[in-house]
Order: sequence, then C-alpha cells, then structure tokens
Amino acid sequence: MASETTYSHRDPILKKRDDFEDMLEERRHSSDLRYALKCYAPVLYKGIVPCNANMLKSMVLQSDQLHYIITQVTRETGRASDDLREEASAILEEMAHSLQLSTVRFFAFTLTKAFKTLFRSICVNEDGIQRLQQAIQDHPVVLLPSHRSYMDFLLMSYILYTYDLALPVIAAGMDFMGMKFVGEMLRMSGAFFIRRSFGGDKLYWCVFSEYVKTILKNGFAPVEFFLEGTRSRTNKSLTPKLGLLNIVMEPFLKGEVFDVSVVPVSISYERILEETLYARELLGVPKPKESTSGLFKARKILSEDYGSIHVYFGQPVSVRSLAQDRVNRCQFNLLPRFIPRKPSEDIQNFVNDSAYKLLRTQEENVVQKPWVLLVSLLLTDHYQNQAAGQKRGMTLDELTAQAVWLRDISREYGAFLHWPDHTPPSEVVSSSLSLHRDLVRIYKDRVRLALEQEEEQAMPGQPDSKASPEEELLKQAVVILSCTSYRNQGLHVFLRPALLASAIHTAASSVKQEVFNSFSFLRNTMSNEFILCPGATVQDFEEACYLLVKTGTLQITQHEVLVTETGNRTLAFLTSLLDPFLQGYQVVCRFLCEEDTQPLTEKEFIPAVRKFITKQLLAGHLRYTEVLSSDLQKNALAALQRLGAIQKHKGGEQRTLKVNKVLLSSLQDALGGKLPAQKAVTARL
Repeated sequence: MASETTYSHRDPILKKRDDFEDMLEERRHSSDLRYALKCYAPVLYKGIVPCNANMLKSMVLQSDQLHYIITQVTRETGRASDDLREEASAILEEMAHSLQLSTVRFFAFTLTKAFKTLFRSICVNEDGIQRLQQAIQDHPVVLLPSHRSYMDFLLMSYILYTYDLALPVIAAGMDFMGMKFVGEMLRMSGAFFIRRSFGGDKLYWCVFSEYVKTILKNGFAPVEFFLEGTRSRTNKSLTPKLGLLNIVMEPFLKGEVFDVSVVPVSISYERILEETLYARELLGVPKPKESTSGLFKARKILSEDYGSIHVYFGQPVSVRSLAQDRVNRCQFNLLPRFIPRKPSEDIQNFVNDSAYKLLRTQEENVVQKPWVLLVSLLLTDHYQNQAAGQKRGMTLDELTAQAVWLRDISREYGAFLHWPDHTPPSEVVSSSLSLHRDLVRIYKDRVRLALEQEEEQAMPGQPDSKASPEEELLKQAVVILSCTSYRNQGLHVFLRPALLASAIHTAASSVKQEVFNSFSFLRNTMSNEFILCPGATVQDFEEACYLLVKTGTLQITQHEVLVTETGNRTLAFLTSLLDPFLQGYQVVCRFLCEEDTQPLTEKEFIPAVRKFITKQLLAGHLRYTEVLSSDLQKNALAALQRLGAIQKHKGGEQRTLKVNKVLLSSLQDALGGKLPAQKAVTARL
C-alpha cells in the first residue's frame, strides 16, 4: 500500500500563524517618558478589584491548608504552632511580590532605552495579544514563556504593560533576590522568589503552593513561570519541571475554578545576549553569580547589535479541555479541599503529558531566522572538512544555494521561518553573516567558522604566545557550542525525520518493521535530549515517514522503506544533525566501560568524562567538538540510568554510579549501527 494513503497527518505547512507587528517602531518616534507615564488601566478577571500585597499575604496566612499543615507539623515535631506561624509569615515575607506601578513605570522607561539600542525590532503577534486579553477576563491565566535568556521575564512584563494587559506575577529564583537594589526592584515589578529545592520542608511547600493558588483562583493576576525550570544554555527545550504546573492545575482539578487558561509563549532571539557565557558554562566555566555590579559591568553589550526578537503568544489552552476524558475529578471529593494529597498515577501522567504538549506548542511557534539554517550548513561543512583534513569552507554562492535548498525543505516540514522573500537570497545570507561576525569568517571569498586566527597578523611588539593544545581546543569549543545553540533552535523541525534518517542508516535492512525498531530504539535513547511526547513513538514515526515521502526523499510501501535517487542529499543532512548526539552518547558509554578506578560519584562524573573526551578529541579519535557539552553528558547519563545501564547508589554524602558494562557495550554498538540491540518493540506497525 502506498504511503500517501497510509498517513493522514495534517500537513504542517498548512498551519496558520499570526502576523507580527514591531512594537519598537512606535517607541522610536515618540517620547519614552510619555510612554512610561501613560494611563495604565488593565481589565482584570471578571472585573475584580486589584488585591494589594498585604491583603494577599493575609489571605495565605489565614488559609485552611496552612492551618492544617501547621497542626500536622506540630504533631510530628513537637514545635509550638505559634513558632510555625511566625516561620510561615517570615517565609511569605521573603517570597512575596510587592508590585508597585511606579517601579513598573521606571522599568518601562529604562527598558525602552535599552531595547531601542540593543534590538532592531521586537515583533509581537497582536492577534495573540487580543486572545490573551480575552482569556484574562474569562478565566485565571497561566503564562508559560520559553526560557533562553535573562531578558525573558523583563520582556514579557514590558509587552503586557505596552498593550495594557494585567501584569503577571513571576516565579523567580532566590539568586535574583541577592542582587542589591535590583532584587527589590524586581520584587516591586511582580517577581516572587522561591528556593530552587524544598527538600522535605512541608511548611515551605505549603506557603509557596497556597500563595500561587490564592493568586490564581482569585484571578488577581496572571501567574508566569518557566516550564523548563531554568534557562536552556543549548537553545533546546529542556525536560519539563512539573511542580508549578501541578500547583496551577490543582484549583481546576479540585473544582475551585471552572477552568484555567494556559498560554504558551515562544520567544525567539536572533542573537542571544548570553551567547558566549552559555558556551563557557557548558565547558565547565562556573556561572557568574547574579549581582548588581555584574549587571553594570555588562553595560558594554549596549554597543552591540542583537538583531530582532519575535514573541509569539500561542492559543490559550483550556485545562478543562486537556482533562476531558483523561481525569476523573470525583477522586478529589473524598477529602476536604484543604487537605493536601499525593497526586494519583493518572493525575501524574496527565500533568506530564500536558507539559510535553505545551512544550511542543512552544517549539512549533519558535520563529527561525536565516542564521539557524546557515549555521546548520556551516557546522556540517566544518565537520566534513575536518574529517578530510581540509579548511576550505564554502563560497558565498555555495552557501546561498544550499541555504535556499534548506529553506524550502524546512518550510515543507512546517518551520516557522522568517526569511524575507522579497530580498535576494545573497543579501539575506550576507546580512545574517554580518550580524554573527564573531562566529564566522569570510577569508579569501570563503565562509567558515571563526575557529582559527591564522589570517590575522600578530601586532608589532607583542610576544608570540603559543596556547597549549587544551587551550586551543577550549577556544574552538566556545565557538562551536555557540554555533550549535543556534542550530538547536531549529532542531525540533528536523528531529523526527532525522531520527528516521538515522534509523535507516543503522537498520539491518530496508524492511519497514526493522526500520521502525531502529527508530524506536533511537527515539527512546534520545528522549532525555529532546521533547518527545511519552507514548507517541508510532505517531512520530508516521509523521517522519509522511514528511520524507512528501519531500521526495523516501518511497514507502506496506513492507519497505526505500530511498529515492534524489533523497540521499536530504538523508545525509538529516543524519548529520543527530550524529554529534549519537557520538556523544557513545563516548560516554566508552568512558564508563573503560573507567577502572574506584566507583565514580555523580559529582565526579562530569569533570572526569570531560577530561576523557578532551584527550580523545586531541588524539583525533572523536569528530565532534560539541560532545564536550556538559548538557549532552548529563542527558546521556540520565538516559543510561533510565535504560538500566547505570544505577545510582547512595553511599555517604555522595551517590556513586554502579555500571553494567555488558549493557553499556551493547548500547555503544547499537548507537554506532553495529548491532540491533534494542529490546522487544512494544508497538508494531
């Protein structure tokens, strides 16, 4: 049976997306002070009267749930209830926001000055703003922005203030509270501060969850938090953290509100402010502590050009609709609402599935600029030339032609691509290369990554200092990892076809079931690395088949997967996207198999594997410099633990890693395509 009749996916290219407006355009032609002091009167949920910070604290401290937990902790520990109430009050004082319009106006003025200097444009889909405005009036709202920069939460509040929408209260880490002056300014602009981990502190968890739920179920303000929990240093979506999502869904599940609207927001930076900082962090350079002095030292970025930002407010997602036919809310009637209960397995699965769907929506609405395509091609070219012992690079004409080819494919795959069609492709490419001139060099009419400085002459009078091989590798790795972060921005578009391309490469034959088995193994192994919805293996395989058939790469019959004459070029590009990850997982397996010293602790793992990889790279045994990324190494460790190749044992203060070398060796071979070592497939085609 022909594949065209087998797959019934809605064509991703037909997905309708809103148009953008540049919100900085008006700011460039009007008074910044007048804008900051404008009349600001947002419409709130059901027209309620805004609640001040002290009233909110009082409501939390008087809540039934807090009284219940205080009684419980008193019984368990013997502490006086008055002491616990004082502690709860102190936690709330440390945590709570104290939103003041005067501070918001100050930020509106200063951010306008900064944004006009840093960015060419800040583009927002105004249809999404209108949908959000309506959602705020109808139901409690949760905002879920993607998180790629410190700029994200400032940008969100700036946009909502500009469009006269209710300002959100924003979950922020304690790190920011430690910044003198700035921490309090953030608190007065809507931030509330939470610890990174609570341990088993019942009282803290109760105060925190009750604070968030009181804001939400009364509709005092939209609640904003980052589903990924922290900034992504790699520009890939991170595995969702479910704590806050559980909290904001609870008022609906317990019947305290009719519905909750969750709005995924996708923020796309053409050039990221923390570009080099992230690369260094991934290579083991400690993250600078947030401080006010550090903020002022960073003022030099104001002289740089960071291109444009696109912010896409997605369709509000109804928690009620998500829960339909998934959750039986009757289970919550068995106990009074104020008594906390551990979520049942079906609730945990529901929240987890919802989190993955929301992250997928974020990814689909990420706007890709031409640089994402260009850097993907330049990285592939770099690795190919490196394998051949060359430093050629590509001519501008070659790069432009390949970029146009990849542009057309990515559009067929449904990418949200911002490519100016009325501008000649050569100009689009030149403009993009100019913006990212720190990462690329045009030397003797050829474009390549800025890894060597051999064309630059040493300054007269300066000593000719030779860096060690390790130092040279580190310098190159900073550039490579900076480039891969931009490539990763578009990786979700190609992910499923790339998994299928790699599966075709590693499968024992072209038999469809064999290819599916290989696809299933790779997808399962990589599920800590990418956002792959649980239980959707067959759906992802069919989507990949559909896209590759549609673009003329494959022909698929009922029993075989065949590559067309013109399909090899596309398959080669797709496999090149996943090869660095596969090699990274292989080298982690090899390291753990060869590790003959005392049992390795979890804390020792990253420095030890980084040292091992550095030696392998310098010896020429590895092809991909990006395997030095600590993010890839941590994801590989998590995947190996999930697959049963590693167990973590608690011994003393540190957990040690117990290694199954037979299974590790088998996985290493399977990732290299030497062995179809996957377990029995649970789903068949």
